[in-house]
Amino acid sequence: MSFAAKRPTRVTQIGHVRLGGDAPVVIQSMTNTDTADYLATAIQCAELARAGSELVRITVNSPEAAAAVPLIREHLDRMNCAVPLIGDFHYNGHRLLTEHPACAEALAKYRINPGNVGFGRKKDEQFAQMIELACRYDKPVRIGVNWGSLDQDLLARLMDENSRLAQPLDATDMMRHAMVVSALESAAKAEEIGMAGEKIILSCKVSSVQDLIAIYRKLAERSDYALHLGLTEAGMGSKGIVASTAALAVLLQEGIGDTIRISLTPEPGGARTQEVIVAQEILQTMGLRAFTPMVVACPGCGRTTSTLFQELAGEVQDFVRARMPEWKLHYDGAETMTVAVMGCIVNGPGESKHANIGISLPGTGEAPAMPVFEDGQKTTTLKGENITSAFKDIIERYVARTYKKKLSA
Repeated sequence: MSFAAKRPTRVTQIGHVRLGGDAPVVIQSMTNTDTADYLATAIQCAELARAGSELVRITVNSPEAAAAVPLIREHLDRMNCAVPLIGDFHYNGHRLLTEHPACAEALAKYRINPGNVGFGRKKDEQFAQMIELACRYDKPVRIGVNWGSLDQDLLARLMDENSRLAQPLDATDMMRHAMVVSALESAAKAEEIGMAGEKIILSCKVSSVQDLIAIYRKLAERSDYALHLGLTEAGMGSKGIVASTAALAVLLQEGIGDTIRISLTPEPGGARTQEVIVAQEILQTMGLRAFTPMVVACPGCGRTTSTLFQELAGEVQDFVRARMPEWKLHYDGAETMTVAVMGCIVNGPGESKHANIGISLPGTGEAPAMPVFEDGQKTTTLKGENITSAFKDIIERYVARTYKKKLSA
C-alpha cells in the first residue's frame, strides 16, 4: 500500500503548518514547564522547535496559565521562533478561552478532550462553547479522545447497545469501538455547530500498540479528518522508543497519520527534546522525511576489539546533528546525506561505498589504515591520531562541494 493511500484529501492549516493531503507528516511535542512561568515555557518551546518540533503544545489549565500564553507567543516572536502553539484544555477550557481572549488569539490550535470537557448536562454545552470560540477565532481543534478519560455516558450507552447484540463485542473490541465512536460523534457535533471539517484533527490515544493500530485503521476507514498519532504513555527509555516505533511505523506505512508525537517519559534530568529526535528518526528511517544526515555504523564483533569506530561513530553523529542547522541555511539536501563508519574490512569498504561518505576502520590484526570513500570512490586514506578531526573536515568539504548553495545564503 502506498504511503498516500489513506491520507485525508482535505488540508488543515495550523499557523504556517499544513496537515493532510500531500503535506509531510508533522512532528509535534509538548512542554512540561508550568505554563504560568511564561519565560521558562517560552525557552522550552524554542528548544523543542530548534530540535525539530513543528508544533508545540502547552498546558492551559488555570487563569494564570491562560494569561501567560500571549506573553509566551510574544517572547517566541522576539526570538524569531514562529512555531505554532497548541493549547491543551481540560475541564475549564470553555471558561479560560472566554475570559482570556488574548490567549484564544495567540494559540494556533485548541486541543479538546470530549471525555472531560464537562460532565452531566454541562458537557454538551461546554463542548459547544469551545467549538464556537474556535470558530470565532478561526482556529482548528484537535478532538483528542483518551482511554484514560473516555466519556462515561457514551461508554455506558455503547455497552448497553452491545449487550443486546446477538454476538456482543468482547471487552477489547468494545473499548476500541468506543474510542472511534467518541471521536467521530464529537467531530460530527463540531461540524453541526459550524466548524469546517478541514479545521478538525482527530486522535484516539491508548498505551497499547495493537489497540492503537486497530483504532486508527478504523478511524482512517470511516473519516477524512487529519489524524494525530501517538501512544498516550509510551514510557521511558528503550521501551518507550520501541513501543512508539512499533505502533507508528505500521500506521505510517499504511498512509495513516498526519502528525505524530512520541510521548516519552524523560530520564531524570534528561532533555525534553529526546522525543523530537526519536520522531525525526522514525520518519527518516522509513524514508518519509529527511531531517539530518544519517550515520550508518556496524555493531561491532570479535573482529573489532578497538573502540575507535564506536567513538568515531558517536562523534560523527553528534557533529552532523550540530552542524545541520547551519547547513540547512546554506545548502539544499545535506539532510539526505548518509555517512558510514565501519569497524573492519568485512563489510567496511562495501558499506562505505554505498554511503555518500564512508570510512572503514581497521579491525583486529588489520593494517592501521582507514580508507575513505566519497560517492563510491576511494579518495584518501587516514592514519595517525587525528582521525576524528580529519574525517569531520572531509564531511564539511563534501557538504560544501556537493549540495547546491541556496540563493538566499
